[in-house]
Amino acid sequence: MPDAAPPKETAVYTHGHHESVLRSHRWRTAANSAGYLLGELRPGMAVLDVGCGPGTITADLAALVAPGRVTAVDTGTGILEQAAAVAAERGLDNVEFAVADVHALDFPDGSFDVVHAHQVLQHVGDPVQALREMRRVCRPGGVVAARDSDYAAMAWYPETPGLAEWQEVYRRVARANGGDPDAGRKLPSWARQAGFTDITPTAAAWCFATPETRAWWSGLWADRTTDSVYAELAVRGGHAGTEELTAIADTWRNWGAEDDGWFLVPHGEVLCRG
Repeated sequence: MPDAAPPKETAVYTHGHHESVLRSHRWRTAANSAGYLLGELRPGMAVLDVGCGPGTITADLAALVAPGRVTAVDTGTGILEQAAAVAAERGLDNVEFAVADVHALDFPDGSFDVVHAHQVLQHVGDPVQALREMRRVCRPGGVVAARDSDYAAMAWYPETPGLAEWQEVYRRVARANGGDPDAGRKLPSWARQAGFTDITPTAAAWCFATPETRAWWSGLWADRTTDSVYAELAVRGGHAGTEELTAIADTWRNWGAEDDGWFLVPHGEVLCRG
């Protein structure tokens, strides 16, 4: 009897790669998005960066483990070309790129010292299977690291009603697409189900509370709410109409102009061994 076909991705990526999304992704660095992992990295390591996006974290990891190598994977060639351009701009020659599905990685067992995924597991159809695959391709004694935000735990001030509506609409869209917008709090449970026996859970947050960061954060979410794949999916799925999304975008811009505006994005994190 032939082997069963490996599992494949079933979820739809809620954000897509609209400019407003990449504006956020390009801001990410190893320092502001993978600080919990940095103490584990050593020169000469082999690293797999799952869901690398435009590659800014990837490039930081590559610089930290050089002359070791980083393999960066994502689901499409377009975003990988952008990631490759970032590596080239930084003069990094120890990064390679490939299209991959985290549910069925095309690498031998024990290929990497570190397997890293930032904001990935909230968007996949089977996060436990994804972690099983990340565990499989990590060498014995290596580290699997995952970090995801938690939309239900996001907090803001002033208590703007329109942002509560945004939160609820986003969570409905993400779930309908097969993902889990509240993944951050579930990472330790998923890791245990994936077979890990040594799990270090932590949490960290982004905070947007200065005029500059408020303008940036509110602007990208206002644009994302009306112009991105997320907006199309919200309308197509009956989760919100175009007028509702326009009103939510206006709320984002108004919040961004508040002198007292403050926004917290919490993240769950796990370092897994064994």
